[in-house]
Amino acid sequence: MVTAVSSPAGSSVSLAVDVGGLRLANPVMPASGTFAEGLDKVMDLNRLGAFVTKTITREFRAGNPVPRVCETTEGLINSIGIPSKGLDYFRDNVVPFYGAFSPPLVVSISAPTVDDFAAMARDLTVAGVAAIEANISCPNIEEDGRSFAMEPRLTETVTAAMRKATPLPLWVKLTPNTGDIVAVARAAEAGGADAVVVANTILAMRIDTETFRPKLGNVLGGLSGPAVKPIALRMVYQCADKLTIPVIGCGGIATPEDAVEFMLAGARAVQVGTTTFVRPTAMIDVIEGLSAFCARRGIADVNELVGAVVDGNTAPEEAEAVL
Repeated sequence: MVTAVSSPAGSSVSLAVDVGGLRLANPVMPASGTFAEGLDKVMDLNRLGAFVTKTITREFRAGNPVPRVCETTEGLINSIGIPSKGLDYFRDNVVPFYGAFSPPLVVSISAPTVDDFAAMARDLTVAGVAAIEANISCPNIEEDGRSFAMEPRLTETVTAAMRKATPLPLWVKLTPNTGDIVAVARAAEAGGADAVVVANTILAMRIDTETFRPKLGNVLGGLSGPAVKPIALRMVYQCADKLTIPVIGCGGIATPEDAVEFMLAGARAVQVGTTTFVRPTAMIDVIEGLSAFCARRGIADVNELVGAVVDGNTAPEEAEAVL
């Protein structure tokens, strides 16, 4: 549904959004794995819409063999392997750190089984944690290593188990490597998710032509950055059209215009990832640019952008109103 834009240019812009059980001051947050506590040295963390932590596991994990990262055209391929100091360390040391700031803390979790995911969601239902983001793109040892998010049945099962384990808002992060992301997203909704994050990295690889060896120690990795943006944008558009719960856009977002595109496609909020490695204050630039864009277009509330793409399903009078 397209909302008419009638506010005068230059008026103040409301950036507040309601996303998956949380009220955010603005729709911009980090993508899991691209944000850490040290960024408080280069930006005012209170300006972010939310914090999304690096994915944690219950036990200590050393991560994948090096090299873990390689560049490619318009992107980055990584195979980090979710190194983690464990749930207890995170709960005792990292949660208190974020308690000093105003944005809500969203904790990204990973686990090898349905029961383990549910137990992690339960054990992270503590003061200071505002929501759980379930990274169900990880291998599932109960299904011969297949990612939960590859299939609707597995997605609904693991989401439902976490839903029973915690009253916290539950966001489910999906993989673009499935054959039907809309079906998987609908399964997450059926399982009780409050929002879906679309999407994680795309499976990729590179080979060194001098050594004939893969450029990553784990051979395959996940492609992120500008190269994946058109694919992620398409997936957000498709999912937002079929879901009643919010979609959070993720994939190649580096500029305010990128954020606007994802919101027009139906995203209620966006996650900024790889570009933070290049420009640590990129999220602040996106927030400021999003506000400036709305002011320039006479948009009083950023929510008016959500799903406002003018496409074949948009009635002529609605298209005229938004333009």
